[in-house]
Amino acid sequence: MKTWRGIATRYDKTPESYLAALHLRGAIVWIRSLRATHGL
Repeated sequence: MKTWRGIATRYDKTPESYLAALHLRGAIVWIRSLRATHGL
């Protein structure tokens, strides 16, 4: 959860960039879970 703190504490960002950061983080988590389940 510490790695997500940077996204959650950036109050100066616009809503669009905040949402983009969440999407990017979600994609990273998803890719890592795919790599873990397929042994890549």
